[in-house]
Amino acid sequence: MSEQDLQPVFSIEKIYVKDLSLEIPHAPQIFLEREQPEIDMQLATEGKQLEDGVFEAVITVTVTAKLGEKVMFLVEAAQAGIFQIRGVPEEEISGVLAVACPNILFPYVRETVSDVVNRAGFPPVLLSPINFEALYAQQMAEQSGNAH
Repeated sequence: MSEQDLQPVFSIEKIYVKDLSLEIPHAPQIFLEREQPEIDMQLATEGKQLEDGVFEAVITVTVTAKLGEKVMFLVEAAQAGIFQIRGVPEEEISGVLAVACPNILFPYVRETVSDVVNRAGFPPVLLSPINFEALYAQQMAEQSGNAH
């Protein structure tokens, strides 16, 4: 192996919207409502190997706006990226897929959600920043707790 093969490589090959859906179950009457909705956000990340040194990471955000029990709108966006990850120890790749890749993808999914909600006729929803490192540490702690 040459010196170059041992150098860690992390690069973005492609960023794309993998899935996008919008539901406004009570349109058009819902647009007559003047109350502020309650916003709930769910987040999921996943990563998988596509081929040697090439991985896909996906961050899925689901935003639900409700007035009481009535759903104003529901947006689900899956933002994906294909990343080249080489020269990184096997045990560290899951951390790269769970922290570094979502940190890159989150601004894109945040813009997609805001844009879709705005185009649907509602004020844009601005998602708060996410600490993916803390989420990953929490997942690892839960997994090690379940292993014992």
